[in-house]
Amino acid sequence: MTHRRDVLKAGLAGAAWMALPAFAREKPAKPMRILVLGGTGFLGPHFVDAARARGHALTLFNRGKTNPTKFAGTKGVEILHGDRKTDLTALEGAQRWDAVLDTSAYIPADVTRSATLLAPRVDQYVIISSISVYANNDKIGEDESGPLAQLADPNVTEVTGATYGGLKAACEKAAEAAMPGRTTVVRPGLIVGPGDTTDRFTYWPARAGRGGEILGPGSASDPTQFIDVRDLAAFLLHLIEQRRFETFNADAPAGKLTMGGLLDTCRTVAGELGAPKSTVTWVPADFLEANKASAWQDLPAWIPPTGEYAGFGRRSSAKAQAAGLTYRPLRDTVHDTLVWWRAQPAERRAKPKAGLTPQREAELLAAWHAKEKGGG
Repeated sequence: MTHRRDVLKAGLAGAAWMALPAFAREKPAKPMRILVLGGTGFLGPHFVDAARARGHALTLFNRGKTNPTKFAGTKGVEILHGDRKTDLTALEGAQRWDAVLDTSAYIPADVTRSATLLAPRVDQYVIISSISVYANNDKIGEDESGPLAQLADPNVTEVTGATYGGLKAACEKAAEAAMPGRTTVVRPGLIVGPGDTTDRFTYWPARAGRGGEILGPGSASDPTQFIDVRDLAAFLLHLIEQRRFETFNADAPAGKLTMGGLLDTCRTVAGELGAPKSTVTWVPADFLEANKASAWQDLPAWIPPTGEYAGFGRRSSAKAQAAGLTYRPLRDTVHDTLVWWRAQPAERRAKPKAGLTPQREAELLAAWHAKEKGGG
């Protein structure tokens, strides 16, 4: 007997399948066995869904602390528990995988430990790095050949804003050292979409959802750059299926996205979902800096594209596009993110992890209007 829930599941699965790019809807040459280090956070579940839709078998290795019931009992998904820092016992033995996706590479020693153990039994090691690995952001359109960040202390193990890029660069080197010629490095920009735990992108759809006067940082023409988590997941799977052992910047096309375009899309989508009317007041970067409103944290997905950040939002992803990276429409990302956000518990929505509070935004707007009125 067919139940309504089965029909709904089939419909949702079909929708997810059709949302994949054309290459991801083609039948793979053969089912693969893929190990995911992590797999229950943000990117991991989207990758697992994409891989399962293609008929691949997944093994997830994690501590069992984040979303511990995620994928429990799911056909085609094996779950192993351990800790990549202290206990890799579950990964020992004769089991083989076609590829491993490392979604939690932050400390080089951790990467060395896992990659060395798995090297005899894995054909490809895919490591999620970051565009933060680059030493400089002052060149427009710089590609994967740009110089990488260096750690002042190569033994540092604390991940901070100052060490993050250098640690990611060191993780890349650790993976290649353990599995030379069999490593794929993917450097995403800001990863966005349903399930994001940072709220950096989510702030904007959610803010548009409240209506009223929105503080737009800098100018409408300022560039920004990010990638939908589902597009990234599909690209990672494509690189595994195609056995691409290279380095790729996985981000939006350089210079295509602007803050004006982002806010306009957020307002349009929010309006379609019943939000009150909204307007945008663009406040110059120098005023925001003088009033201690920080780029990226208070005003997410935005950094003034000048000086040492002249290349922000305009780093080349041409190589990834040539290799098969595709993008869904921005409005789809905004829509799905806002719908997901509204479905979160009230206590979660009451304490976003990024962006201005309503009170702080109102203070800044009032101060800016006062400055405009006074001609100062």
